[in-house]
Amino acid sequence: MFWKKKQIVAAASVSQGATATATPSAVKVEAPPQKIVESPKAEKLSGPRLIPGLVGKYLTTEYKVKPDLVQLLRCTMRRRPQAERAFDCRIFDQSEAEAKEIQVKNYTSLDADPDLILYEGWFDEASKHVELTEKRKAYYDVPLFTEAEIQQKIETLKEPGSSVFFYQARGAAVGGPLGRGAAVIELNPNYPGGKGKKYLVSAAYVIGMEPTARRQKIFDSNKPLEIAKWVMQGHHKREY
Repeated sequence: MFWKKKQIVAAASVSQGATATATPSAVKVEAPPQKIVESPKAEKLSGPRLIPGLVGKYLTTEYKVKPDLVQLLRCTMRRRPQAERAFDCRIFDQSEAEAKEIQVKNYTSLDADPDLILYEGWFDEASKHVELTEKRKAYYDVPLFTEAEIQQKIETLKEPGSSVFFYQARGAAVGGPLGRGAAVIELNPNYPGGKGKKYLVSAAYVIGMEPTARRQKIFDSNKPLEIAKWVMQGHHKREY
């Protein structure tokens, strides 16, 4: 009986061993980390800047814009996806934008005010290729008067409230072909017999070619020559 019990125990041991080898422990397999793909960042557009030399040369040769005026206009740009060194560009007059109380922040901000755009197109710095379209004609070639001519025009004012104006390149206002609005000389409606002197002198903002109602009184005077001398201080070639 002893050998049978021993045989039974041995068989049980073999059976347990077989069971142990038949079910190996589970192995934990980690998934490879996923690569995070960042979405492309939107281009940060720069503010208005001087017109690039390549574009300025195109304006002077193709549209006969005077080189000194090219230096006064401003340009907004954004990159073109077709080439590494290609840019879309829009050209405008900063003085005109200020007269209209419009802040031009970058290229796309002109979408809301397309009337400000003088020229629009693109250029490639690598190939030296430029394409610009004139969106509207800007009138910057205006006659400049002498001191004697200004005095004469002031003296021709006869009707109370009548006025004459002269574009300015320096002064307290903005806008207009010379960049700094206009000097407006008005025959005082209350003269004679009322308060004040014969002529009222003010600086006016200019939109397009006409002075607006937005004005700042400078002084009044009875002397046309005195006024003409003051007007001449800002009545010259554009500087801004």
